[in-house]
Amino acid sequence: MFRNPLTLFRTLAIAEAISWTLLIAGLIVRATTGWAPAVTIGGGIHGFVFLSFGATVILVALNNRWKVGPTITALVSAIVPYATIPAELWLHRRGLLAGTWRTEPEPSAADARWYDRPLAWFLARPWVLFGLIAVLVVALFAVLLLVGPPGGSES
Repeated sequence: MFRNPLTLFRTLAIAEAISWTLLIAGLIVRATTGWAPAVTIGGGIHGFVFLSFGATVILVALNNRWKVGPTITALVSAIVPYATIPAELWLHRRGLLAGTWRTEPEPSAADARWYDRPLAWFLARPWVLFGLIAVLVVALFAVLLLVGPPGGSES
């Protein structure tokens, strides 16, 4: 399904925009009806997709050897509602989402990096990589749930 960085990034960019819709809808429901679980549900989904999008940005940035600027731009796009879609279009137009997964390290490449070998190993085993990323995202999500919602909880 995600045979290249473009399809994975595009899927998560769209999912992030959809999750913003769920969060905003939850806020509207809470404001109009007083039903607070709407925000809990929409916010939970949005939070999980937000973290997943961030992990995707880092994975694609490492694979495609992005510089710091595009990486930060892509990460920040998740903070602004619906900005992940224009960010994906911008990255795609610049050719930063082109190419395939680097499943073989290229030690002779001019831009070779220290993490190329372990990254290639994980990319050659996508289920292991997916499992590791899922565990990390779930663990971070659980920690953030324990910390509480942004802005603190209402007493």
